[in-house]
Amino acid sequence: MTGAQAPGAVPDEGEVVTYERRGPIAVVTMNRPDYRNAQNSVMTYALDAAFTRAVEDADVQVIVLAGNGKHFSAGHDIGTPGRDHHVRYENKAALWWDHLDRPGGDQRYAREVEVYLGMCRRWREIPKPTIAMVQGACIAGGLMLAWVCDLIVAAQDAFFSDPVVRMGIPGVEYFAHPWVLGPRRAKEVLYTGDRFSAAQAYEWGMVNRVVANEELAAETFALAEKISTMPQFGLALTKKAVNQCEDQMGLRSGMDSVFGLHHFAHAHNAEVGADSLGGMNAESMKAGATRRDASTAENRAM
Repeated sequence: MTGAQAPGAVPDEGEVVTYERRGPIAVVTMNRPDYRNAQNSVMTYALDAAFTRAVEDADVQVIVLAGNGKHFSAGHDIGTPGRDHHVRYENKAALWWDHLDRPGGDQRYAREVEVYLGMCRRWREIPKPTIAMVQGACIAGGLMLAWVCDLIVAAQDAFFSDPVVRMGIPGVEYFAHPWVLGPRRAKEVLYTGDRFSAAQAYEWGMVNRVVANEELAAETFALAEKISTMPQFGLALTKKAVNQCEDQMGLRSGMDSVFGLHHFAHAHNAEVGADSLGGMNAESMKAGATRRDASTAENRAM
């Protein structure tokens, strides 16, 4: 339980993130396959530790982020036995007070500015090229993990969505949608909650390559090997140059403004309903996605 100050508060699932060196490539793998690699705080801090290890290893040129099992990541953990929003961790990404003893919106803001928005921004600034290797589900919080990477290689079976508008919330905390999808695609994806395929993601410019499932690892590592031959400092400066231009196009300030709307929605839900998630849970979110997919398939068949 990396960084936790309350041992035993959640089940011990072993290594929820694994780390491997393949020559100049560090492979960071989310390892909660029984829960489709849902992201709890244990995983968040384990990811951060693995990324830090890769950054500090001078022989690592490229970092690959992967998910063990059939799915890359089903998003934030909102319903597994390992959900640990009630556990205190040492802040790494944001200089803010701890969330645990804070009430209401203060608690939610303090936690999410650290484990979601703050961590994703921290990882986006990793000075080494990062590649997300995506198969199966990449949903909501899973999108955040993929989007902070510089490149995305997707298997043909990969599918993506951000369905949190079903909760009455305008997208996940790391609100990069208009920049990675374009404004109109972003609105469609958010308004409908529909899943979109790897082929669609490639067409929209969100992913770099789509490959057969059985070729995903080989293609990803071949790309990583090619990048690894470039000068390390040159890669770091190039990454910083592109990120700075993206920020000048409004990404950072836009994300700040939407983070406020995100928390306004949480507070509204808590005030008028049962909880800050609009009464939704993992099962109802999954059921909604299934119904939407079935409806879309029927419409296309007509």
